[in-house]
Amino acid sequence: MSENTFKKKDKNQAKDSASGSIFSKLDKKLGGNNGEGGLPVHYLPYVLFLVAIGIFYIGNSHYADKTTRKIDKLHQEVEDLRADYTTLKSEYMFASKQSEVAKKVKKLGLKESEKPPFKIVVEKGEY
Repeated sequence: MSENTFKKKDKNQAKDSASGSIFSKLDKKLGGNNGEGGLPVHYLPYVLFLVAIGIFYIGNSHYADKTTRKIDKLHQEVEDLRADYTTLKSEYMFASKQSEVAKKVKKLGLKESEKPPFKIVVEKGEY
């Protein structure tokens, strides 16, 4: 009979491949740093960290710009509402003057009183 050529895995080798970080596994798949070239995977965590910080920075910048535009829009809206309020208050003050009220009620047939108002005094025991 012929000799068995099937190699059994060492326990240490099986243990090493099961444990370890994602980056070490990726390093083994891509050729590693054994002098053959390959990608320098040992820098990958730092590169991913910098990419994450860059994405966060870009997102924060967009959020700040959007908030600034929203604040400017609200300032403009407040100014418009303030102008409307001032105009309406002015019109109301003009319309509530005695002469303007008299002009409006003249159409209804009401006249302005010629006599000044007088005070009615009631003594405590008379009511």
